[in-house]
Amino acid sequence: MSARQTEGRLAVIGIGPGSAELLTLDARTELNRARHFFGYKPYLDRLALQEGQTLHASDNREEINRASAALELASKGHEVAMVSGGDPGVFAMAAAVCEAIDKGPDHWRALELVVVPGITAVLAVAARIGAPLGHDFCVLSLSDNLKPFKVIKQRVVACARAGLVLAFYNPISKARPTQLGEVFAVLRETLPPETLVIFGRAAFRTDEKIWVTSLEKADPATADMATCIIVGSRETRAVERSGQGALIYTPRFFEEESK
Repeated sequence: MSARQTEGRLAVIGIGPGSAELLTLDARTELNRARHFFGYKPYLDRLALQEGQTLHASDNREEINRASAALELASKGHEVAMVSGGDPGVFAMAAAVCEAIDKGPDHWRALELVVVPGITAVLAVAARIGAPLGHDFCVLSLSDNLKPFKVIKQRVVACARAGLVLAFYNPISKARPTQLGEVFAVLRETLPPETLVIFGRAAFRTDEKIWVTSLEKADPATADMATCIIVGSRETRAVERSGQGALIYTPRFFEEESK
């Protein structure tokens, strides 16, 4: 292996929910350092390029090809960044990069790899509404591109029965217009109709839209691929406030039901 192949560097950077104020200092440092940027075009569009920096945009379903191209360029001695919205380790590019390294040529394993965390969508939405994640919770992707939909429904039901707050990424798309409705249907067989459901889109951005409803009234048609949905547990509650929106929170303490 040549020395040149070990000099490259790949930083996988989470740029948060989209607000410049929520970009971490580490992420800013890495964005300034990199010369080449790979990522889904809408995420790259959020960057302000400096002289000498180059974008390599690609479609949302090209993760492994994107990761491979970034690794190969880094292996030639370049400073490369892989950009993810939110956190790169949550249904994003860090796993794709690791998978590419696992299955790729040996010289990719010699590269310096840095993963820079970011604020992921569920944390941003939760912060805007109170503390719905105050007790145990899980995060699930409803996309069946990489796993069967029957597995998704099984996991949703198991987590709801276990008393966890549920957070859904990738809830619906033009190719999957019915699946969110099916997920709500199985949840209605498990949870009370008054269970709180939070829809959050573009948290902390100028086009932010966050609203709360009940499981009984939750409408899948109001969501899109970029919506993060939080379904409360039986314990999640709303605190009404005069002149302000309700605070939604899940109590930190869980009292075991008497037998």
